[in-house]
Formats: sequence, C-alpha cells, structure tokens
Amino acid sequence: MRFLLLLLVVLHIASFSIAWRNFMRGRGRNGNLGEPILSSEDYNPPEEQWFAQLLDHFNPTDIRMWMQRYFINSDYYKLNGPIFLMIGAEGEVKPKWLVEGLWIDYAKEFGAMCFHLEHRFYGKSHPTVDLNVKNLVYLNSEQALADLAYFIHAVNIAYKFPNDTKWVVFGGSYGGSLAAWMRAKYPHLVHGAVSASGPLLAQIDFQEYYVVVEDALRQHSQQCVDAIADANVEFHAMLRHLVGQKKLAEKFRLCDPIDPGHTKKTDISNLYESLAGNFASVVQYNKDNRQDSKTVNITVDIVCDVLADDKLGRSVDRLAYVNSMILNATKEKCLDYRYINMIHALRNVTWASEQAEGGRQWMYQTCTEFGFFQTSTARPKLFSDTFPADFFVEQCVDIFGPKYNLDLLNSAITRTNLLYGALNL
Repeated sequence: MRFLLLLLVVLHIASFSIAWRNFMRGRGRNGNLGEPILSSEDYNPPEEQWFAQLLDHFNPTDIRMWMQRYFINSDYYKLNGPIFLMIGAEGEVKPKWLVEGLWIDYAKEFGAMCFHLEHRFYGKSHPTVDLNVKNLVYLNSEQALADLAYFIHAVNIAYKFPNDTKWVVFGGSYGGSLAAWMRAKYPHLVHGAVSASGPLLAQIDFQEYYVVVEDALRQHSQQCVDAIADANVEFHAMLRHLVGQKKLAEKFRLCDPIDPGHTKKTDISNLYESLAGNFASVVQYNKDNRQDSKTVNITVDIVCDVLADDKLGRSVDRLAYVNSMILNATKEKCLDYRYINMIHALRNVTWASEQAEGGRQWMYQTCTEFGFFQTSTARPKLFSDTFPADFFVEQCVDIFGPKYNLDLLNSAITRTNLLYGALNL
C-alpha cells in the first residue's frame, strides 16, 4: 500500500500580545491552526461525536472518565487503506478540516479514513468542572499523547481494522509537536507523522523568535526595519516626560493614560510587548488565508508600506498607525496595556470565561512544560529590551500561584526535553 509519509518540523512560535483576546503565549485566538478556506459554501460538516476518555492515564487506581470530542470523515476510505488522525492542539477543533485541506487531498489519493480529535481542556472537551490549578494538573502533553493512544486503540477495535493498518498523525504548531512526539512515543500505534511548524526544543528564553520576525520584515525592506527601530527610540524618549506620555496615550489609543503615580514597570513591559506583538502576529500569519482571522488582510507588505510612508508623519506616528490598524481589525476600541487587567482576566477559572477558549490553558502549559517565552533580549535595538524572561515568569506566579516560579519552570523545561529528546528526536 503506497501512501505519503512526511515529517516537516519547523521551529516556529507566534508572539504574545497584550491583546490577549487575539494572541496569548504563542497562540492566536482559537489556536494556531485556524480554519481552511472552503472551495464551496455548499458543504455538510460532519457531526460531532464523543469518546469516553480516562482522566488520568498514569494512575491505574483512578478510573474517572470524561467525554472527548472528535469528528470523522469516511467518504474516501478504501478497504485496508490508512487512517489519518488530525491532532487537536491549543484550540477548538474545526469540522471544516474534515472537508478541506491538504490532508484531505492525501486522503482522497490514498483512500484514508480521517479523524480529528480535540485536545483535552480545549474547545468542548472539558475533563473537569473548571480550570482551577488543582484540575489543570491533568493538562499536559503526556496526558494528551495518551489520549491519542487510547483513542487509536479503541477505534481499531470498534472498526475491526486489520492489524497491519497504518495510522498517520497530522498536526500544526503545538499539534505538530504532538505529532512528532506521538510517532516517537507510540511507534507501535503510529506509523507516520506530518508535523508542520512543530517546536521541539522547550526553552524559557525563546529570544530567537524576534530575530526571525526582524529577518522576515527585512526581507521586505531594510527601510521597514529601520522605521521600527527609530519609532521605538522615539517612543522611549517620549515616555520620559509628561507631555510625551500624554501624546503616546492619544497616538496609541491606550485605554488608560500613562500616569507616573499608577503606571508600573510591568505595564510598560506589557505595552512594549504589545507593540512588538503587532509585528510578530503579522509575520506569523502573513498571507496564510485563514478564514477565522480578523487580521487576515494585514500583511507584511501592507505594514511595511505604512512604515515607509513619510507622509504619515514621524516613525512613531507610523508605528501608531499600524497599532490602530490592528485595533480596528480586531474591533478593539483601545489598547489595554494594564498588566493587572490581563492577570485578573487569566485568573478566571470558569468555562464560561472568554479566556477559557484557550488563553488560560495555554498559559498554564507554557508555565509548566514548555516556556516558549518570546522575549526581547536578543536584539534590543529593534523592539527595546523591556520584556525579558523574568517578565513572563512573573506572569506565571501572578496567575497560578507562588510555586509556579523560575525553579519549577527550569525543572519543567529539563523534564520536557528529557521526555521527548528536544532537537535530538
């Protein structure tokens, strides 16, 4: 039986922005996978189905179960064909992926049956009553991989697939990491993995990310990069006096004025990171045609053309113009840079909260497994060295509690790389 086996692992993570409703710790709202653009509006999405899953795969005395959501497309399956499994990651799974996408083209070519399994604690797959830290202990990549293993085992039995049936897993971003790790950890169940943009090396200070962002902008023009650097110098100078602070609040549509008596260092770090995140998000999703993105039409070309346009004013004015483009596209009236507002929002443990779409969960995973903190420490000339690794570790402590500190994170990073092999996978 001939079928395609691909392994494309590209170290690639999105930026974090204050606009947590749109970006948070390496993920866009609703996850990094997005939705494919349908070739036709006339389509019938598959019905959601549910699988009884164990809460804790590593405690044989704990038999608590929960219902995990999945979708299936068997339209292209041929007898003894392979089984394709799209791995849900840090967001809700989308049934549109069962009718469009490159993996569906592969399914048509090789006669595969397709499954799409949602990641525990994301989307509608709620293993616990809320997102309290006592429940989030069951949210980690090891449990997610075991979910996949038990699901594959159950499907093999339910569909009476032959023993030599080949399973191929697919995933993008964190899902790409899971795909690669699934092939390595469960080779008796998974025979091939397609990993797109899957980071393999857990690290606290992922300073290389903004180097990639800068290089991507430079591919458009050096003028684009120079304009950002100049704007940040002007921005920093204006922060030093009251008149400049007032002008910045107006230009950048800040929800609250910059007040020396109330504005804290973490607020300013949040503000700087938000501005850097504007460019990181544009580079991350440049021309990817994702259907569910409000900023799909804001490309590197458009942003760099704005930054190069002297008619729009000084460099800092052009930086503010880009910020307004993002705010308008995401329908935000103003830029909330207050650190405490972000922390309070992410402390909400209810499934009904806006952060339950994945922001709090992914924050927890970065604080307890991966790090992946996109810091400003590599090239302070461009984005200013105002959001180092300590800034992100402080968020872990403030959101989840004092034990989620640097010591825990260092141990977690070491553990993750030992479990999966890091770049030696």
